[in-house]
Amino acid sequence: MQTRISYARSAPGVFDAMESLDNYLEESSIERPLRLLVQMRASQINGCAYCLDMHSKDLRAIGETEQRIYSLDAWRECPYYTDRERAAMEWTEAVTLVAEGHVSDSDWESVRNVFRERELADLTLAIAAINAWNRLSIAARITPGTYRPAPQPARS
Repeated sequence: MQTRISYARSAPGVFDAMESLDNYLEESSIERPLRLLVQMRASQINGCAYCLDMHSKDLRAIGETEQRIYSLDAWRECPYYTDRERAAMEWTEAVTLVAEGHVSDSDWESVRNVFRERELADLTLAIAAINAWNRLSIAARITPGTYRPAPQPARS
């Protein structure tokens, strides 16, 4: 498979706009490990090979277990996730699959019982952003396997 387009080269503003979203999310109310799980789950739903490669590497780099990474697609059946993570996965699925039935009131009630309003706004933006990244990556056929995570600070 060959990459179709390089956004950074052909239309740098596209990449810059998406990077601005990511920079905001890095400082948002949603903790990085949860954000990465949400990005991984949306990428699974969307079938984005590049993003799956990226987020699995980022999750490993911050110490996430292989078991939780490999089981994310079956989060409902696994005891490895917190109530907060489960609410985020449910919200991720509802927002990502919005065309299949919109976001139900029950989805809203479930997530708002776990997240404060600011967190819910940030979580929803994180989901929207990864869905946009997935679509950009899939359309461009960005080749998976080339991503390298940034070095992580040593744990004390």
